[in-house]
Amino acid sequence: MSDSSSDGSLVSVVIATFNKCEYTKRCLEGLLRSIHRPLEVIIVDNGSTDDTPALLRAYAAEGERRGAPFKLIFNKTNRGASTARNQGIDAAVGEYVAFLDNDVGVRTLTWIERMMEAFKQNPKAGIISPKLLFPFPPNPIQCAGAEVSPTGRVNFTGRGEPNDLPQYNRSRSVQCAISASWMVRADVIRKAGYFDEYFNPVQYEDIDYCYRVRHLGYRVLYIPSVEMYHFENVTTARSSGINNRYLLVKNGMKFKERWRFMYSKEGGTPEGQMTWKDIARWPLDRIPPMEFTM
Repeated sequence: MSDSSSDGSLVSVVIATFNKCEYTKRCLEGLLRSIHRPLEVIIVDNGSTDDTPALLRAYAAEGERRGAPFKLIFNKTNRGASTARNQGIDAAVGEYVAFLDNDVGVRTLTWIERMMEAFKQNPKAGIISPKLLFPFPPNPIQCAGAEVSPTGRVNFTGRGEPNDLPQYNRSRSVQCAISASWMVRADVIRKAGYFDEYFNPVQYEDIDYCYRVRHLGYRVLYIPSVEMYHFENVTTARSSGINNRYLLVKNGMKFKERWRFMYSKEGGTPEGQMTWKDIARWPLDRIPPMEFTM
C-alpha cells in the first residue's frame, strides 16, 4: 500500500450520538489515535440526556490539541439517524466523508489511508466498507460486507466466523454494507444526495443508500485490510423509545418495495441458505482494552 496520507486530502468523519456515553468515549479515543491528518470530526448529538454533551465538549478540546478539530451539533431531540447524518454531510468539507457509529472502535490506525488508497485503485468505487469485528476475544467477524437475497432479505456476511478465514480476507464488490463504518467520496454524495429521512429513526437507511450509489453506476467495495470493532446495535436496540424489531420489519418493507427491481435479479444468496448466528453479548466492563494495528 502506498502512503496516501501524503496527498493531504481532508477527510470528514461524521458520528451521530444518542446517549451511551462510555461507548462514545471508546469511539473517540480510537478515532483521535488514527494516523491521517488533515481530519475534521463532525458529531451530531441527537438529544442525549446522559453525560454525552460534556464528553463531546471535552474531546473537542482534545481534538484541537491532536490536530483533528471538532464541529459539534446539538439537537434538542432525537431527530433520527438519517437526519443526523445529513446534518453532518452539510457540515463536512472533506474530499472524503467517513461515517462511524458511536459503538464502533478503531482497530486499524491507518484505516483512513487504506480506504483512500482503495478509492484510488478502484475509480468506480463509491463506498468503501471495512471488516467489522466483535470487540471481545477471539474477535469473530461481525460483518464482512452484506448480501441481499432475491427476495430482499439482508444478511451480514461472515457473522460469527473466525477472522482469519481466507474467504473474508479478500477485497470484493458487495451488494451493500452497513454504515457503522464507511467511507464515501464527497463527489458521490453530491450525486447520490442525502440519506433518505423516509427511514427515520433508524434501520435500512444505509442499505438504501448503497443501492442508490450502485444505481448510479458505482461499486460498494469491502476491504479486509481495515478492521474496526463494532459492539452492534448499541445505539438502536438498546435505546429507549426505539422499537428496533418493529423498525426492522417496517423499513425492511420500504427497502424491498423500492429496490426489488435490482436485488431480485442480482443472483444473491437464496434466503433459505442464509444463516444468522446468535452471538452472546459481553457487558462493557468485561470488554478488554482496544488493541490497535497499523
